[in-house]
Order: sequence, then C-alpha cells, then structure tokens
Amino acid sequence: MEFLTAPELHQLTGYARASSQGAWLTDKGLPFRRDGKRMIVSREHIRAWLEGKTTIVSCGPNWDAIA
Repeated sequence: MEFLTAPELHQLTGYARASSQGAWLTDKGLPFRRDGKRMIVSREHIRAWLEGKTTIVSCGPNWDAIA
C-alpha cells in the first residue's frame, strides 16, 4: 500500500487523534492530507524523512519565479 494505515500512523506519531497526528507531522515537516477524520500520509515521504532527505511540499506553481 502506498499510504500508511491508521495503526501505522498511530505508531509513527504516538497519537491516536487526527489533530495531534497532524500537528506532529507538521512539526516534522511531513506532508499529509486530511479526508474527514482520516489522515493520508505517503510511505514515500516517511521513508525519505527517515533517510534524512528533505521533503519538498508543493502548494502549486511559484508564479513569482516566472519573469
């Protein structure tokens, strides 16, 4: 599976509540999405974080960079 399961996310963050998990993920710089109460977290981002790689979070194109 490409995304963490609820038990895996609980084990990773140490929290059961989505709000606490989101705060933990934000603090670590890990991207995620909320779908109601469900948290969607990519295994690829977690692996990169564990390997010490920088995770780039994109919020769309940087229109200011276009001259």
